Amino acid sequence: MVELMLLYWILLPIVWVLMHIVYRVEVVGRNLIPRGRPIVIAPNHISDLDPVFILVVVFRFRRFRILAKQELFRNPFIGWFLRCMGAVPIDRGRGDMDTVNKVTEECKKGTGVLIFPEGTRSKDGKLGKLKSGAFVIAGQAGADMVPCRIIYDTPDHRMRPFCRMRICFGEPIPASELRITDPRHQIKELRALRTRLTNDLEELYRQNSFEPAALPAAEPNPGTEPGT
Repeated sequence: MVELMLLYWILLPIVWVLMHIVYRVEVVGRNLIPRGRPIVIAPNHISDLDPVFILVVVFRFRRFRILAKQELFRNPFIGWFLRCMGAVPIDRGRGDMDTVNKVTEECKKGTGVLIFPEGTRSKDGKLGKLKSGAFVIAGQAGADMVPCRIIYDTPDHRMRPFCRMRICFGEPIPASELRITDPRHQIKELRALRTRLTNDLEELYRQNSFEPAALPAAEPNPGTEPGT
C-alpha cells in the first residue's frame, strides 16, 4: 500500500504534464467539489483515460477510489497503473457486493470515490442509461454526489490526441437526498435519482458543449501545478 501511494505521488505529476502537452484542457466548476467530507464523483464515460483526466484536475493528497471493470486489469501494465491511481476491480456481471461494501466503508471515512454510472463507455459520445451502483454507494456512505461531464471537441465526440476537452462539474446532490431510508420505496427512489443525475449531466453538456449553440461557460485550466 505504501509503495502504491509513493508511485501515485510520482506518477500523477507526470500524467499532469503529459495531459497538458497532448490535450488542451479546460475545467468548469471545480470550485463546486465539496472539501472535507465524503464525495462520489459521477462522470459520463467516453475514453479509458477519463478517470485519469478527472483525477488530475481534482488532485488531492489522498487517492480516490475508482471502480473499474475487472477486464482492464488483465493487462499487467494497465492493471499496475490503475492500482497506483487507486482503482479497484469490480466484477460487474456477478453483483460484486464485497468490493462495493469495501469502497463504501472507505468513502465513509473520507476517501473520495470515482464511479461511472453508465457502467461502460459510450461509443458515440452520448450519455447512456445510468445504473444504480453509484447512488447505492453514495447513499450508504453519506456522501455528496458530484455530476461530471467530459466533453471532447471532435466530430464524433470521442477522445483524439491534441483535441480540446472540457471537464465540467455541476452542483452536488446532497447526501441527505441520496439516502434511502425505506427499502419499500428503493426502486422508485433510485429511478428518480437516476433521472435527476441524467438531467444534471445533460445540462452540463448543454451549457459547455463546443457546439455554437452552447453557452460559453468554460475557463482555462491553470498551468502551474496539479489541482491548483
